[in-house]
Amino acid sequence: MERGSSGLQRLVREVAKFGAVGGAGILVNLGVFNLVRHVTDLPVVRASVIATVVAIVFNYIGFRYWTYRDRDKGGRTRELTLFLLFSAVGLVIENGVLYLATYGFGWDSPLQSNVFKFVGIGVATLFRFWSYRSWVFKALPARETVAKAESILEEAADSDKPQPQPQQ
Repeated sequence: MERGSSGLQRLVREVAKFGAVGGAGILVNLGVFNLVRHVTDLPVVRASVIATVVAIVFNYIGFRYWTYRDRDKGGRTRELTLFLLFSAVGLVIENGVLYLATYGFGWDSPLQSNVFKFVGIGVATLFRFWSYRSWVFKALPARETVAKAESILEEAADSDKPQPQPQQ
């Protein structure tokens, strides 16, 4: 029972850390989005894409160095490539919702844009959580599994040693 509850506790901590980084990322995303909308004449979806890219950079730093700092650090090129790939899919999901609201339904007031930007972020976050934890920041093997594998290897090495023959 303890083993399952410790796994649940690790998942709860992971979700909390993911949520903290993601929450800060949402603030960055919405802040940059509204700043770009306020100081430029860019269309709403272009402003949103810029904000999403800034948030992706912010989130990678937070996820790599805080949320998933204990995860496998080998293959950073692979990790960053997968992170950018899945982030790009999330960007399309997030901004697709905003695009549909803006150009499909004509909801383009600042309040409506922020609401649908937020909804898009929420939908994309579900995808990002699953993909980042499954593919990008892969878990290291559990300590018990490593210890068991090492003991099996030690036993195999001991059995390969010549055994002393009994004297007659």
